[in-house]
Amino acid sequence: MTRIRDWLHLHWWVLALLVVTLVGTLGRWHAGTQPGAGALAGLAVLPLLGRRRRPDLTWLANATAVTCYFALGYPDGPIYLSILASVYALTSRWEPRRWWPYSFAAVPIVAAMASRWSDSSVASVAIRITWFIAILAAAAAIGAAMRTRLETRREQARRTATEERLRMAHDLHDGVGHGLAVIAMQAGVALHVLDRDPAKARESLLAIRDTSRESLEALRAELSRLSTEPGGGQRSVRNGLADLPGLVSRVRAGGLDVDLRSSDLAVPDEVGATAYLVVQEALTNVLRHGEATSARVGVDLEDGDVVVTVVDDGQGGDVSEGLGISGMRARVERLGGTLRVGPTGRGFEVRAVIPSVQP
Repeated sequence: MTRIRDWLHLHWWVLALLVVTLVGTLGRWHAGTQPGAGALAGLAVLPLLGRRRRPDLTWLANATAVTCYFALGYPDGPIYLSILASVYALTSRWEPRRWWPYSFAAVPIVAAMASRWSDSSVASVAIRITWFIAILAAAAAIGAAMRTRLETRREQARRTATEERLRMAHDLHDGVGHGLAVIAMQAGVALHVLDRDPAKARESLLAIRDTSRESLEALRAELSRLSTEPGGGQRSVRNGLADLPGLVSRVRAGGLDVDLRSSDLAVPDEVGATAYLVVQEALTNVLRHGEATSARVGVDLEDGDVVVTVVDDGQGGDVSEGLGISGMRARVERLGGTLRVGPTGRGFEVRAVIPSVQP
């Protein structure tokens, strides 16, 4: 039953067109004089049932039936609708470079139609043929436009899916990557002071435990989003400006001296989350690559913008934009802000400017 229902849902309009064509055709011919009109009218419509898989064969079969119909002198009627439907089926599924050779199948149709108007003037026949070709061209144009519209929607869906996967990769990189960097630094501290200062080693191990738990929670959250259906809910904001002291505390436990200067700002959750992620990624890069001993973190409000700066005293120098920096830039620019990264006189600076008021 389900298959039958799905089939009817897909082809109901073809069946309706078949009924209209048969009724309109059979109502115009007299019994015994035109016995093949109904059969040819039906044969012109039925190929539309295969339009999705083979629109080319649908059009050729329809053109053949219609040509025979007109060549035998049967009267005009709703059979014209089948021509328009088959042209639309072809042009809405194939690009022009594939379907234009099949347009020559309209030539025998036009010839068969013209043979029925032999008693009319040349001008009258020309006008009728012109109108017919114009209608066919309109059907082809509508089909091509619908195909383009559908391809545009598909491309937008693919682009959205790609952007979502990239965003999730950025989130995983930020959360898990930061956690691993801090854990590595803290493990090094613990090994270094294990014999001389057990209390300090214990502090580092506790920090490793807390950092690993947070990283696992971030990983579970992203994997949970991957396992849900598309559109299954809005992204939840995990951290904001209020969580910066905890972030800095974990980094300090890893041996990096971090000075945090943050104003008490009331900003939208997304702005606060983006500012947090910028600081997190910047400190992660300091731990991994900077060979720095200290860093300064500032979060202030300037002219209605949230300004985030992270400056370290490492080696500085040029840096290629990997997944982390490109992720920071994408998040900041998504909110209408700007991100600048680069070396200072000594060290490296990350500066993000994010509008505090979002549309």
